[in-house]
Amino acid sequence: MQTKSLCPECKKVIDTTVYEENGQVLLKKTCPEHGTFKDVYWSDAALYKKFAQFQHDGTGVDNPMTERDKGCPYDCGLCPEHKTTTVLSLIDVTNRCNQKCPVCFANAAATGYVYEPSIEQIREMMQLLVNEKPVRNWAIQFSGGEPTVRDDLPAIIGMARDFDFIQIQIATNGLHLAHSVEYCRELREAGLHTVYLQFDSMTPEPYFQIRGFNALPVKMRVIENCRKSGLTSVTLVPTLMKGVNDDQIGDIIRFASQNLDVVKGVNMQPVSFAGRIDQEDREKWRITIPGALKCIEEQTDFEIAVDDFYPVPFVVPISNFGEVKKGEPQVKFTMHPHCGAGTYVYVEGGHFIPITRFIDVEGLLEYLGEVAETYDHKMINKLHVTAGIISHITQFIDAKKAPKSVDVKKLLINALTKGTEDVIKQFHRKTLFLGMMHFQDLYNIDLERVQRCGIHYATPDGRAISFCSYNNVHREIVEQKFSVPLEEWERAHTDR
Repeated sequence: MQTKSLCPECKKVIDTTVYEENGQVLLKKTCPEHGTFKDVYWSDAALYKKFAQFQHDGTGVDNPMTERDKGCPYDCGLCPEHKTTTVLSLIDVTNRCNQKCPVCFANAAATGYVYEPSIEQIREMMQLLVNEKPVRNWAIQFSGGEPTVRDDLPAIIGMARDFDFIQIQIATNGLHLAHSVEYCRELREAGLHTVYLQFDSMTPEPYFQIRGFNALPVKMRVIENCRKSGLTSVTLVPTLMKGVNDDQIGDIIRFASQNLDVVKGVNMQPVSFAGRIDQEDREKWRITIPGALKCIEEQTDFEIAVDDFYPVPFVVPISNFGEVKKGEPQVKFTMHPHCGAGTYVYVEGGHFIPITRFIDVEGLLEYLGEVAETYDHKMINKLHVTAGIISHITQFIDAKKAPKSVDVKKLLINALTKGTEDVIKQFHRKTLFLGMMHFQDLYNIDLERVQRCGIHYATPDGRAISFCSYNNVHREIVEQKFSVPLEEWERAHTDR
């Protein structure tokens, strides 16, 4: 298969071949000036083909922020070629950080400048996201740098609440939250829903290599402080490196399952290499989604299997069904099928029960897709969708294999027929979400994936830029445009 990628040296768009070899899917590209580069795209060709079946093309935004000019990824912002609306938005509120991690996208101390948008700029970025059509952005994450180094973070979170974002997150290393229960409570009262917590291992050693110090005690204090403050939606976020912490995945999932009152998910991120790195080191540390899924399978004694996971766009039929039911556009997860994977698991009697073991998820979503295709929006008031679902729902559930602690049939019916926030919350209280998102670097970037990205950075110049495009091409340009020299910033903030 032919696609487009970037030269890791000059960042020019170059022709690229994605091909199968020895059961793996590889990516190979040649820059006329800098030579040939080769990397693993997916380490399991069979799973690559299975996930490809669930691709859905979105229609992008009706009001693009940029025009076609130089082509992808240089027109990012969103341009008319982009195929997915903003599913999750990111706003970097600072590039300052209280850690110096070698695997991080944001590198404040080394740049010599401070990027820190003003409250008014952040308000304008939120307004940009709200104004997206045909459907506004509903989920926002504040990141950096480390967002908690800003004293006004609670006010920023409160602003997001006032914009009616229904999911407000911070991506954090947890140092500030570990220090103060009161700070956790302040963030919750401001409107924070989810702490997206950097969490790489259940033992000290990997933290030294990934973070430079043993951060495990910090992570434990964050969990406890969130529990005490009522901030009870934490997602653990391991950055996975082969040979460094890929043996920790099962233990992290077990830890999460033992703290379900606070921890609602584990979202794993196979490492994306920032900066130049040679072929030998990439081969040593590179892990792709299939490799991580097989680690989960082995480390949970096959209680959670590779086949329990599905690609992100697998759930698009639910959005299509929601459009029919509600008569208005819905957020659609039309990301590239090889960007990420996920599943839900119940925990009962110390064992994992993936949702796929007692619900025919493929059959259920096929049915919902058929309902959505059968009716158009003009007929919404005449549909007896609820009755139809109730009459069909039992054929998709194997009650004998379902967890005993929950009425799965009732919960599923309520989630699909009512779809209310309370029902969704009830579902999440009973389950642990396991997700994986492999963000691209300059060695494995595929512009087909970039065009389908649903995670977008809002920037002060009025754009929403896809995640991998921003971190590989646009970050430095944007930050320099809206930054001040570090020494100047320090002189202006000597009272802090």
